[in-house]
Amino acid sequence: MNIKRAKQEIKDSIEAYLAKDEFGEYLIPAIRQRPILLMGAPGIGKTQIMEQIARECKVGLVSYTITHHTRQSAVGLPFIKEKTFGQETFSVTEYTMSEIIASVYEKMEKTGLKEGILFIDEINCVSETLAPMMLQFLQGKTFGNQKVPEGWVIVTAGNPPEYNKSVREFDVVTLDRIKRIDVQPDFEVWKEYAYEQGIHPAVISYLELRRKNFYRMENTVDGRIFATARGWEDLSRLIQVYETLDKEVDREVVYQYIQHPMIAKDFAAYLALCNKYKTDYAVEDLLQGKWTPITLGKIRNASLDEHLSIVGLLNGKLSQLFADCYFMDAYVTKLYGYMTEYRDNLPEMTLESIYKKAENDFQTTKKTELLTKNEEKVFIRTVNFFENEISEKATYEKAKTAFAEVADSLETQTEYISQTLQNVFDFMEAAFGDSQEMVAFITELNANYYSLWFIRENGSDQYYRHNKGLLFDNRQKQILGQMEELEQGNNFPSVLK
Repeated sequence: MNIKRAKQEIKDSIEAYLAKDEFGEYLIPAIRQRPILLMGAPGIGKTQIMEQIARECKVGLVSYTITHHTRQSAVGLPFIKEKTFGQETFSVTEYTMSEIIASVYEKMEKTGLKEGILFIDEINCVSETLAPMMLQFLQGKTFGNQKVPEGWVIVTAGNPPEYNKSVREFDVVTLDRIKRIDVQPDFEVWKEYAYEQGIHPAVISYLELRRKNFYRMENTVDGRIFATARGWEDLSRLIQVYETLDKEVDREVVYQYIQHPMIAKDFAAYLALCNKYKTDYAVEDLLQGKWTPITLGKIRNASLDEHLSIVGLLNGKLSQLFADCYFMDAYVTKLYGYMTEYRDNLPEMTLESIYKKAENDFQTTKKTELLTKNEEKVFIRTVNFFENEISEKATYEKAKTAFAEVADSLETQTEYISQTLQNVFDFMEAAFGDSQEMVAFITELNANYYSLWFIRENGSDQYYRHNKGLLFDNRQKQILGQMEELEQGNNFPSVLK
């Protein structure tokens, strides 16, 4: 299955394992709560989804890569303890608490969450001395003589033997005690994630054209060459930072992340072309609704891959605008909640007290480790708003006026983005009409969480008309077939010669 389905399967399992009856007993007793084994190629997001699952299930997460552990840290150190049996005293070997089990208790104390996930990565790559302990762990949910606390679900991950020479096969006895989920790379699922995470638009549009390059793992005479989802995400972040620093991302830089020479060269050429198209077609002007017949004629005479690159650039710009608006809306919504509470509790509540409440709510929620980075930023902006408004003459009316300015800026931002979306639709209609390029544009809007949110909240007559009017099943098959033909053709021409 793909990683999205695997994530849902794990969430369903955790919800089932943690469900209780009227007496507070788990409906599935701990002995029947099979550890989950997530098996799949490296770099496809196995570790990434565990943080998402923990937040969405509102449980704790303790994560370990087991290959970093020795037998002593996993099981505990031996020590001698005297015990009396009958009338005789004996020296008995016992063990200190496992570092891993201790970390679970520390997480419970730190976050206040009594239930959670103990995630062990690279479970099938342990050393020979630790292998028996891992089998005991999977079969009995113990490290040494300490059990995993009740309410903590065991999830493990491993790589198939073709990806790692250190892999150890589990025997049937162990496999019969775990819940195994096999995961395969899936670009469509990753693309949804990519839009939500703000992956660089050039990466998304390139992989839309070169889907076979999303995940590649090949053995050559010179060793293994590969491209993974993790590599594309890390490269994306580097490109974004390099752009702010005005640094160049060339083939050598790309290869540091995408360790497949052909793909690294191809993407570097594509990235250079995208930068060239931004200037050649004045993409910023297109967003403002400004273009000339010369521009339309030029793009109509261009190749399909150039058309789709332009569509990708426009989609990338819109995607960032949609995401910015989404988080601005989240900020205004949270701010409104505190302003309402402030108003409803006058005159007892002051601006300083609502500020302290917001700050305390933030710190309390942050302690649970259930906030995403973006949710943290929204909370921080909210706290900062009240902190900045505090003064000797602070009143509710002054805070209300400041809030109105923030709300007005959201409305202005929304109107600007709505107009920009209309400008892009106008250009697409003028340049391509109801063609495969329009199908590609609508398809990308439909794959983007933030664009769907914006259109649902604010509407777009052109989107609804094209989304309903185009025969997506047939047109999507057509465009995907043409993209596949492009893949079989030459690589992107170099603009660096």
